[in-house]
Amino acid sequence: MPELCRFYGIVIRMYFNDHGPPHFHALYGGHEALVEIDSLAVMQGQLPPRAHGLVVEWASLHQAELQEAWQRARRLEAPGKIAPLE
Repeated sequence: MPELCRFYGIVIRMYFNDHGPPHFHALYGGHEALVEIDSLAVMQGQLPPRAHGLVVEWASLHQAELQEAWQRARRLEAPGKIAPLE
């Protein structure tokens, strides 16, 4: 599963040719959440509140890039890297 970004101990990944709707995987410690790109809602799993807030903040800044990464990953192409939250 390609890694798109890493910040504050949070890892953002996306599977190749994954099921819809468009989403990414956010991992922090032993927690994992699947986050829908359009709504930024957690589809499955959970993160601690602070990590969840950082993921939503980051994703809101990069929604267009996440959509592009999703399309590339669906075509089995490398989704690329996205800048971390600073």
